[in-house]
Amino acid sequence: MIDKTPKQYVVQRLEEEITIDTDWDKSIWVNILTGRLRFFMGAKPDHFPKTRFKVAYDSKYIYVIFKVDDQYIRAVSKGYQASVCLDSCVEFFFTPSEDILTGYFNLETNCGGTILMYHQITSGLHSKPLIGQELDKIEIATSLPSLIKDEIVEPTSWTLEYKLPISILEKYTNIARPDPGVKWKANFYKCGDKTSHPHWLTWSFVDKPNPNFHSPDFFGTLIFA
Repeated sequence: MIDKTPKQYVVQRLEEEITIDTDWDKSIWVNILTGRLRFFMGAKPDHFPKTRFKVAYDSKYIYVIFKVDDQYIRAVSKGYQASVCLDSCVEFFFTPSEDILTGYFNLETNCGGTILMYHQITSGLHSKPLIGQELDKIEIATSLPSLIKDEIVEPTSWTLEYKLPISILEKYTNIARPDPGVKWKANFYKCGDKTSHPHWLTWSFVDKPNPNFHSPDFFGTLIFA
């Protein structure tokens, strides 16, 4: 029986900034809740990489780290707003409030650290790419090379970590600034559209017949503590 109940994740507040270095096991992450991507979209994939994430925040940043036990790894996209979903990619979609009608951000990062980020009301409606000067402010680190042209075919674990300045969101929509009791809507994804073993994985269940991550009506909830 599939539990289709929208997921919830409690986001802990930090007293100090995190060093962005891809270390999943560093002390600041140890007591932070681990989220897991257990669902898939489309046909059940023969490659289902174990994908985990953690999220934290302070007054300036949202911190996100992913760890993926993967295989068939590809990273050929280069430069901001490239089609990173075609590569081995992890994604954080979120509405910075509880009202999905205000739109959502899709922050997509391939395993090489290339970023795509847009704000849109619904998929393709009033879609606005964040500009380079804004994306420059996202500090990101990955454990893999920036380009992987020859697919890695042996089992490989990789980690990607970033800190997202809350300030760069305010140009695009009204946000509920993170504080105890504040809630955002969100989902987390893993894909690899053009890898040799494509897959579309989700944290909160998405009930659609074909893969479509642009589904805010199925977002789970981030609860800031």
